Amino acid sequence: MDNSQFRRYGHEFVDWIADYLETIEKRPVRAVVSPGEIAARLPAEPPEKAERMEEIFNDFNKIIMPGMTHWQHPGWHAYFPANNSPESILAELLTAGIGAQGMSWVTSPAATELEDRVMEWLRKMIGLPEGFSGVIQDTASTATLCALLSARERATGFEANEKGLRRPLTVYATSETHSSLEKGIKIAGYGRENLRLVPVDSGFAMNPEALQGAILRDKAAGFQPAFVAATLGTTSSSAIDPLKPIGEIASRHGLWLHADGAYGGTAALCPENRWILDGAEKLDSFVFNPHKWMLTNFDCSAYFVKDPGTLIRTFEIHPEYLKTGVDPYVKNYRDWGIQLGRRFRALKLWFVIRSYGVEGLRAFVREHQRLARLFRGWAMEEPDFEVLAPSPLGLVCFRLNDGRGEEALNRLNRALLDDINASGRVFLTHTVLGGRFALRMVVGSRLTQERHVRLAWDIVRASGRRVKAEFSPA
Repeated sequence: MDNSQFRRYGHEFVDWIADYLETIEKRPVRAVVSPGEIAARLPAEPPEKAERMEEIFNDFNKIIMPGMTHWQHPGWHAYFPANNSPESILAELLTAGIGAQGMSWVTSPAATELEDRVMEWLRKMIGLPEGFSGVIQDTASTATLCALLSARERATGFEANEKGLRRPLTVYATSETHSSLEKGIKIAGYGRENLRLVPVDSGFAMNPEALQGAILRDKAAGFQPAFVAATLGTTSSSAIDPLKPIGEIASRHGLWLHADGAYGGTAALCPENRWILDGAEKLDSFVFNPHKWMLTNFDCSAYFVKDPGTLIRTFEIHPEYLKTGVDPYVKNYRDWGIQLGRRFRALKLWFVIRSYGVEGLRAFVREHQRLARLFRGWAMEEPDFEVLAPSPLGLVCFRLNDGRGEEALNRLNRALLDDINASGRVFLTHTVLGGRFALRMVVGSRLTQERHVRLAWDIVRASGRRVKAEFSPA
């Protein structure tokens, strides 16, 4: 493709994206295909000869798009949001065009220095205490793995990197903690058997007294407690683990305290939500995802550490071919995580923060919290519906409850979820809270307005009437 063709198709593709975002509401939220249906339409062998862009783009529309689920749809109320914005999309276009690899300062000084600055902006924007340093990771799963590895090295005096683990290290979290922690424990060599699940309170947040008891029991049994994970906005219910008492316990026993705010951390943009970070001075590491609830398209995960020296010592390696004369004076972010090669993610974050301003980002979060409160109120007022967990952020967990037994209610609500999603106009997901099947209604899409939340509630009620009639308790 020559430059004139690139210019032509570039304009065409940008127009296509603008049209897509403008008309996305007319599409079904979820892909309406069966497993293997897309693959069946793709050739088994690669093309021997070059194909025209018109043909490729035509197949994109005919084959690929029918199999896409639309995360930017205003009826997207599933999982958590994965926002984008026009500003972020344009920044990604520039990033792709430049094609930089920002593994060290010398490979693209602006990429390193912009990342350093926007991470300091973010620290101030969410009210994280001074003294924390930030780096952009791809996802919170990677950031959590970095925290586990750093904690492992600190607990073993950096011996594990050289000789491997010689005694069991224990990790503490709750059953509500994201599954990436368990995966990280396996990868980092702790061993899944050394994960301790701490009981939760009635709001599904960690019980600090139970944490203290678990640590003391492990110490008495000859284990070495090393790591505790708190969550600020759990996936199932958006529960907020209490950082202050957890931090005091972690400090007393010398544990690394990591907070996963992948979803909920963005809420701290608003001063009235800063209570979720009460006790943050006790943290060793903290992560949240601007690619979830801050209008920055995937992937962009903000990871902060109190002691960059431990992080760097855990990951740094200095082959001759990577050494440069400026290394003593600059940050080489390749030493701040797992990857050597690094995308220029800071550019889209810079575009978003400057385009919306802190005030605009706060307004975005506040509106979603208002809409979630609205939906929660409707569910609480409606006979036969109940809310199953607190809703401190933008998630409401609820179910249909007409008084039948718990097993029957679980079956009823599974059917309710299927009926709601069959409409194609909204997409909700589920969880299980205390053995009860719950529907999760998340408000987080950039395009979601109050009318979309009202539509979702109308669909929920209509589906509720249908499934109640179909699954008569008699």
